[in-house]
Amino acid sequence: MQNEAPTASAPTQPATGGATPKNRLPLVVYVLALGTFLMLTTEFVVAGILPEISSDLGISLGQAGSLITVFAIGMVIGAPLLGMLTMRLSKKLTLLIALVVFVAGHVVVALGSDLTILTTARFVTALATGAFWAVSAVVASNVVGSSLKSSAVGVVAAGGSLATVLGVPIGAFLAQHVGWRGTFWALGIAAAIAVVFIARLVPADEAHPQGSSALSGLADLRSPRLWLVLAACLTTTGGVLAAYSFIAPILTDQAGVSVGLVPLVLAGFGICSFLGTLLGGRLGDKHAHVVTIVTPVATTLVLLAMALLTGSTWTTVVLVVLLGAFGLSANSVLIHLAVGYAGRAATLGSGLAVAAFNAGTAIGTTIAGATLTTSLGLTGPAVVGTVIVALTVIPASILMVITRRRIVEPNSSL
Repeated sequence: MQNEAPTASAPTQPATGGATPKNRLPLVVYVLALGTFLMLTTEFVVAGILPEISSDLGISLGQAGSLITVFAIGMVIGAPLLGMLTMRLSKKLTLLIALVVFVAGHVVVALGSDLTILTTARFVTALATGAFWAVSAVVASNVVGSSLKSSAVGVVAAGGSLATVLGVPIGAFLAQHVGWRGTFWALGIAAAIAVVFIARLVPADEAHPQGSSALSGLADLRSPRLWLVLAACLTTTGGVLAAYSFIAPILTDQAGVSVGLVPLVLAGFGICSFLGTLLGGRLGDKHAHVVTIVTPVATTLVLLAMALLTGSTWTTVVLVVLLGAFGLSANSVLIHLAVGYAGRAATLGSGLAVAAFNAGTAIGTTIAGATLTTSLGLTGPAVVGTVIVALTVIPASILMVITRRRIVEPNSSL
């Protein structure tokens, strides 16, 4: 099968201080993965330290939870908006600015005691996080050859998956031993170190590419294939997170898993998600559209089994681990496709993909949460997840048909 994935804008050769073999990813890709690791850690870690924040600030858990909500909103807004506003800036400069804002936001949170100030800092940090996510995927795609583009984006995305395995537990550990502010200080310091690596390893690129502008680049967003990819981004993540967001009570109250084993099950989910993202990215280099169809089909079957086999402890544990392996493994491929189909607006295409992921999460978790008070109870999230993920097959299949038609009929306008 021919490589069905699109190519992004003209690649920029990495300045990594030495030649990198064609079949190996350059160091800069792993540095970008470090950045996404920090970004996703700060997004998810608050859920694990809410009691400490609530107690220290003298606010309710619901009020402390607003620090999570406002971050998700900032990600949805920040990824496409800043992707558009920074189109005239060099990608390296955009990454550096995003990281500096990230550092500043964590310092403000670590020092602050007023909830309004903290939520504002979290929102601004989320805007920067969205910008970093959008640009890092484009840079990772540009610094490698065409045969490794999906793999490179997969490694960057896997940095985010690793946050659930290492970042969140480490953040919770710090909060328990040195206070929740210590978690934010650690993230800020780590991001400051990442600034140095980004400055040294990310290749310089032109701020104003010849023959293009922000406005002319926006015209490329009219590609039907781009919007099919975004639809797949929305449904695949929305369905998986609809179930995963309520996985703890599903495990304990429905499947009978002991509370002490829940962290181990979640670690299994995180590890398999990390490995699945890496494998999905590697397979996506040559079989992009196969990955984007097979993955949601497998995920749909896993979620359906979770909905039907509610009383079996070990069966549920195995299904949760499989959900980690399949559920988000196509995300890096979808980002790569969005970058390619967005043409001159590659950064904005990546940003729209990130926004679609987060919007899907918000929609899926809201619907799943509403089912808890119905007759479905804790089976509801898995049912909702099954339906939403199954919808992914529609845009993914149409996308594959259009792409193959373009290969046969190069002059097709689709």
